[in-house]
Amino acid sequence: MNTTFRILSISAMAVFASFGAQADEADASQYALKFETQRTRAEVAAEAATAVKTRSVHPAGSQALAYQSKADRTAVSAAAAEALRKGQISSGEL
Repeated sequence: MNTTFRILSISAMAVFASFGAQADEADASQYALKFETQRTRAEVAAEAATAVKTRSVHPAGSQALAYQSKADRTAVSAAAAEALRKGQISSGEL
């Protein structure tokens, strides 16, 4: 039984070690796309120079709208204290 266990464990270790030996390139260069272009660098630079320039680096609609509150800080604090006294909101950790 002991020798059988040793043989099985050695063979299992050999199987796991063989998986690591079949590794490929670290940068996965076999999956890289190859492009053949007919345009020169100057043509691409000229097109980039005529592109529409925007000042924002954020996509349109991604920024939150500014909201101006009409309540002052003391009124909100007083309303929160009143709700706490009435038991409408919880206090502390549950």
